[in-house]
Amino acid sequence: MAYVIAAPCVGNKDSSCTLVCPTEAIVGLPSDPQLYIDPDLCIQCGLCVSVCPVAAIYPEEDLPQPWLDYVRLNRDYFRKLH
Repeated sequence: MAYVIAAPCVGNKDSSCTLVCPTEAIVGLPSDPQLYIDPDLCIQCGLCVSVCPVAAIYPEEDLPQPWLDYVRLNRDYFRKLH
């Protein structure tokens, strides 16, 4: 399962995670409310987790209950692009 970017990223969008992702799976346009992880490109290396200053990135299976909708939000973001 892929990593997911959740609520703490909304409005913050610190891009440190994009710089360490070896597959360039993390993207977001300036107009987007947050960054997103492409579940098809994520290799679950966890590098993004260690650099996120707002603790917004979780493995899908460890996502806190109130943020479960972010699994869908991340997937839907990339479905729109393809």
